[in-house]
Amino acid sequence: MSGKGAPRFLSPSEDDVDGTGLEVVIVAGSWHDEITDGLIAGATRTLEASGASFSLVRVPGSFELPVVAKAALEAGADAVVALGVIIRGGTPHFEYVSSAATDGLTRVALDTGKPVGFGVLTLDDEQQGLDRAGLPGSKEDKGREAAEAAIVTALTLRALSRGE
Repeated sequence: MSGKGAPRFLSPSEDDVDGTGLEVVIVAGSWHDEITDGLIAGATRTLEASGASFSLVRVPGSFELPVVAKAALEAGADAVVALGVIIRGGTPHFEYVSSAATDGLTRVALDTGKPVGFGVLTLDDEQQGLDRAGLPGSKEDKGREAAEAAIVTALTLRALSRGE
């Protein structure tokens, strides 16, 4: 969780990513409000700074992220930022939901050919989420990272389609 392996464009010293002209939808689960709200705030700050147009859609939980992400992309969004929080409990539910969300979002990206910024936190405990949520005192801002990944990938795909 050191962030030392973060991509170059995620460095605070780098220029902001220019997302002007992109339409991005943040799709966020509704579990674990404090952590999820931190993720949404990080993604929102990043998208605003980039100049991208964006909207927020809330879904019940991480299991519902793939179907709504797919609908947003099929409706014309250039990218989706998927945000969710799944905390391990005493049952196998964690593994099922984590796998379904991860596999589903991967499938959405491949099926639509559009990026899905992955900001679904799979955690052993709540503190790990608070450390990654971009809140005051957090060590990381996974909402920001997911939004930047979505923007950079959308711009890369746009350049490739233009032969750049």
